[in-house]
Parts: sequence; structure tokens; C-alpha cells
Amino acid sequence: MPGQSLHSELPRTTDPCALILLSIAVHTPAYSAISAASELLTYCADQPLPPGTLVRVPLGKREVMGVVWGIDTAFAGDPEKIKPITAVLEAIAPLPESWLRLVHFAARYYQRSLGEMAIATLPPALRDLTVEQWARRLKRKKKAPSGDIAADQALALSQEQMEVCAQIDKNTGPFLLFGSTGSGKTEVYLHQAQALLQRDSRAQVLVMVPEINLTPQLEARFQARFSATLGPDAVVSMHSGMTAAQRLKSWLAAHTGQARIVLGTRMAVFASMPHLQLLIVDEEHDASYKQQEGARYSARDLAIWRGHDLQAQVILGSATPSLESWWASRPASGKDAGGRYLRLAMPSRIGAGQMPRLRLVDMRQQPRQTLFSPALVQAITQRVERGEQALVLLNRRGFAPVLFCGDCGWKSDCPHCSAHQVFHKVDRTLRCHHCGYSQRVPLACPSCGNPDILPLGKGTEQLEEALERLLRNVQRPDGQPARIARIDADTTKAKGALAEKMADVHAGDVDVLVGTQMVAKGHDFRRVTLVAAVQPDDALMSSDFRAPERLFSLLLQAAGRAGRDAAYVAAQGSAVEMWLQTQQPEHAVYQALRQWDYSGFAAQQLQERRDAAMPPFAHQAIIRADARSQQEAQAFLRAASELAQSQQLLEGSEVFVYPPIPLSMQRVANVERAQMLIESPSRKALQQFLRAWQPCLHWLRAHPEHKGLVRWLVDVDPQAI
Repeated sequence: MPGQSLHSELPRTTDPCALILLSIAVHTPAYSAISAASELLTYCADQPLPPGTLVRVPLGKREVMGVVWGIDTAFAGDPEKIKPITAVLEAIAPLPESWLRLVHFAARYYQRSLGEMAIATLPPALRDLTVEQWARRLKRKKKAPSGDIAADQALALSQEQMEVCAQIDKNTGPFLLFGSTGSGKTEVYLHQAQALLQRDSRAQVLVMVPEINLTPQLEARFQARFSATLGPDAVVSMHSGMTAAQRLKSWLAAHTGQARIVLGTRMAVFASMPHLQLLIVDEEHDASYKQQEGARYSARDLAIWRGHDLQAQVILGSATPSLESWWASRPASGKDAGGRYLRLAMPSRIGAGQMPRLRLVDMRQQPRQTLFSPALVQAITQRVERGEQALVLLNRRGFAPVLFCGDCGWKSDCPHCSAHQVFHKVDRTLRCHHCGYSQRVPLACPSCGNPDILPLGKGTEQLEEALERLLRNVQRPDGQPARIARIDADTTKAKGALAEKMADVHAGDVDVLVGTQMVAKGHDFRRVTLVAAVQPDDALMSSDFRAPERLFSLLLQAAGRAGRDAAYVAAQGSAVEMWLQTQQPEHAVYQALRQWDYSGFAAQQLQERRDAAMPPFAHQAIIRADARSQQEAQAFLRAASELAQSQQLLEGSEVFVYPPIPLSMQRVANVERAQMLIESPSRKALQQFLRAWQPCLHWLRAHPEHKGLVRWLVDVDPQAI
């Protein structure tokens, strides 16, 4: 409220009969002793507060953020011992009931404490600022937007786009928009958002993308389309690359309804949006939608739940849908009533452009240590000489994955992890990409003194260096030498570096772009006519049953960066191509890619999953234990399994618990990690078991026998096993 302090201090009443006891959600991790005792904590106030009210409360020696969940009617202790709420954030309206329902469901389903889920989803600045800092922030004036935003007129929809939009208008969804790369899925999102916002002056739209680096590109399109009519503050972003102040500003704009469109990564699924009516999940197949730290939620799945709860439409979009979504959108057939999603197809690329022709290069026919086959070098050279662009993909940064001594067998292992330190030639360092440990490259083998230690394997740095050598005499049409750029996590650390490099690519100042998967999806490169994947076979060596699905998706998405501007391709007279250098050209993934046949590939993979009782035909959870030793980690998991048996939690439950094993990356930052898989054909049975098992896990954690345990966690619907 204008002119008021953001906090209202609550004096402690001296009359116990006048106290109002409130259940408050505060941040207590699921494995903590506090969570084991009670999910919600009881505090007192001298006035009732509606659910969703943000408050400050004492917790031990700290003062923390809390969310009022309701009146505590079950408290049976001494009210005199209850601590009072410190302050109420009166200037912020209570969080809507729909948000409380979302958090409650997420906490229950993903086996986390209610307070942990609730507080972790709020902006850090909202959680951490002191009373004085809040007062100063409230007095600040909002900065006027800088610069004008060029208006973007709605494009004429293709026949396929019009048919899809008509289906969305006629049905409730959820929808799986299965559109080829370059088919115009984004224009469908814009069209549906525009139609909704014109119908309802308060409606809000949530648009999610998997990667931070895709947000500015999408934000620019939405700003250009809507800012002229809705105002410059109607479109906001939410992602971890923003400052705390920026995230807070976006959150408040969404919470008050001022922001009509919220664009963000997985965290945005928890944005407080009181008038949310449309949720869009772009590239819904992407594993980045699954949180891998803390509360391991799936933002895509929560978007589906939130849409159902709000009776809002949900659109999942992808050229390579996850097999779970593909199965959920299957059409009715015979006795099969079909899936619960409506599948909408857009197989054609805008402008009648075609997918690239696939060229498989059998690297078994090339000399060992060959980085680029002569035919691929010639094809890239031709593109550069015509003024076109090529994209070279290798999903491993650094110069080489490991340094190796041929005399004694020494390798550049990380002293703290079960991983090699990656050789980065640019700054002559060895770096662990898991714990961050870094050191200078030794002048000789630390084990035997041999000065000839060699790099093994390939990284993006090595590809960039090799291309600079191979193309040193190649010239562009203007007579300038070929220009090569690299985009990966190492070259984009500085603020604004990624945007600057992408601007160079779009402006034509880069001829060959070398990068990891961060350049393979979502970007609209208009001059790229050739994409090459170097050493994609590494992905097939994984023990994860999802490896073929992820490789197919990555390569098809990468192929979609080529030939997106059909008019440009026609004017150049170029053949749009995707080159794959592989040791296994006969592999089913590559054979399916020959025809860009996702449907056939998905059918084959789903049959394998059905035969092996794998998701989506089974439901999984993993319990992970981190300890000082592998023995202690596995001992905790074995004890948990035995306790479940002795408590008869598994009896007649259709739930199977596998023996504990080490993680594939067994040690990280000197912590040993083990895991145990829990599986069931019934999602309900799995959830019931996990809920009943939680008290056992808390009890074991507190047992002196397991004092070496660092932490434990449950991961429901894991994306990596």
C-alpha cells in the first residue's frame, strides 16, 4: 500500500486467550530433524492472517521468511511457549490459493517438506532482505524502459498453423504440438497468447524455455509483438541468470498481475500469477526442465498439473517430444482409448524449406586420430567461399577430456572426484567440470617425469584450433579470411558474452560456429546451410536407457539449425546438409535420422521400453545417499530397504526395491555417492510407499550407526540413472 511500511510489526499480546495460532511454512529441508517432527511450524499473532500471507518469523537464532498456511487448530501444547510472528509483509498481497495448491502438490509428489518447496520457489531477494533493506527498496522509483521496441506484426499463418490454432481453440488440451524444426511453433504460441489477451483484459500467459540462453531471443519476439499494445512492463523474464533485484521485480510484476506474459526457465513454473490461463512449454523434451539440486521437480510435469488445476490450456511444443509425452498423446486405437494429450502435427517447414540431407561418414575408413574427414573439410570450405555459414557440434568443452602419459599410464584424474580433469589449452589448465578444482598443466608426468604427456579425446577447443588451421587459406566472397567462433560454457562466462557472440553469428561475421549443445537448439540461424556432428557416438556409450532418445533429439535439433531461410537457400543454390562422423553408421539412431523419422524411432524405442518395463510403462524413484565412504552410503540404503521390509511397507504394494549401487560418478568433492532404484507399474502405489517410507528414513538418519551419512534425498521420476 502506498506510503506504508512494507512490514507491520506485531507486538506480543499479554493475554494468551487473545493469541491466534498460525501454521507457517518455513524452509526446513526434507531430511532435517525439524521436518521429521513437523512440516509446518506454529507461531502466534494477535490477529488472523489469510493463507498465503508472507511473514517474518524467528527460527532458532535467525529471522526467516515464512508463508501462512492457515489457522493451527491441532496445537495441544502450551501457547505461552509459542513464539510470535516478527512482521507481516503487508504491502504484498497474499499468495493466491492456486499457488498454495501447486506447492502442496509438488512437495507431496516429490517427497520434500512443504516449507522447503514453498520458500525455495520465492525470489532470493524476497527471502533474504532485512526490514531496513525492504524499506529502502520500496522507496525506489521504477526506472523507465530504455530505448524503443520495434513493433512486430503478426505473420500470416500457414495452413498447418491455422489448423493447429483451430484445434487449440476447439479443445481444452493439454496439447502436444509436434512441429518440425522451422515449422513456426513460436508463431503459434504468439497467436494463441494474443488471442487470449485480447479476449480477457486480465489474463496471464506463462511461456517456459529450457535454457537461459534461449530466453532473450524469445523475449525479444514477445516484446516486439505485445509491448506496443500492453506496455513495456507487460512482458517479463525469470531465470537464474538475472540479478536478485531483476528476479524480484519480475516476480512482483507477475504477482500483482501487471505482467501479462512471463517468460522463463523451469523456476518460472512456480511464479505467482493470479490470472494464469495459458501455459506454454517450448522444447518440452529437454532434460533441463528437471531440477537436479534440492527439490528435484519436473517443471514440465508441474505445468501440466497447474494447467489442470486452473482449467487453463497447456501447450507442449517440440520437434522431438519426450517418449513420455509421445505416449501420452497417442491416438485412440482399438481397445486403447488413447492418451490424455491431444497431438497436433506441423510437419512442414515455413517457406517450403526442407530438412537437410544426411551424410554419414564412416570414420572406420579414416586414419586414426582424424578430426575432420577430407570430404567434410571440402564441404565446409565451399560454404565459406559462398558466404554461407556452417555449424560444428561437439558436446564436450575444453581441448581434450584427459591428459595421458604413455610411459606409466598416468591420467589427469581429479583428486576429489571420480572423474578426469579436462585439459583447457587456452589457459593451460586442468579443470574438473564436477567440483570445479583447477590446476596448471604439469610440465612433465607427475608420476614418472615423462615430459611427453599427451591429450586424449576431443573437445571444442581442439576443433576450433583444427578448423583455424584447415581453413587458414580459405577466403570469403569479400576476400577476407574465414572467421571461426566457439560458443560453449567457457567462452560465455562473462556477462553479455553469449549475446555478443550470437549477434556476430546473426550478422554474418562468423563463417564457422563451433559449439556444444547450447547452440544446437532453438536458435534461428538464417545463413547456416551445413551442420556437422563430430564424434556423436560417445552419447551411445552411456548406461542410461534414455541415451538413444537424447542423442536422436540433439542431432535432429542441431539439423534444424540448417536451411531455415528457404529463400536464402534457393538464392544461394546450396544443398542443405547434415554431416555425421561416426564409428557406427549402421546404428538405429542414425538410420532413423536418414529419413528424419521421429515417429518410427519413437515406436521402436517405446516397444523396447514396454518389453523392459521401463518408463513410461513403469514409474521410478531413486533414493540417493551421500557419505564419507561408499560403504557408509550403501549401508544406509541397505538399512532403509530392510526397514521397509520389516515394516511390511512392500507387502502387496507392487513396488520393487533394487539393491544399492554406486553412482556412475561415484565421488564428487570428496563425497561418496550411492543410489537405490525403486520401481512400480503403478504411480499411486509408488507414491504411497514413498510417503510411508519417509519416517523410516528420518529415523535411520538420526541413528548413531549412520553418523557418517552426509545427506540423503529422494528423486521421483529421475531423468538419469
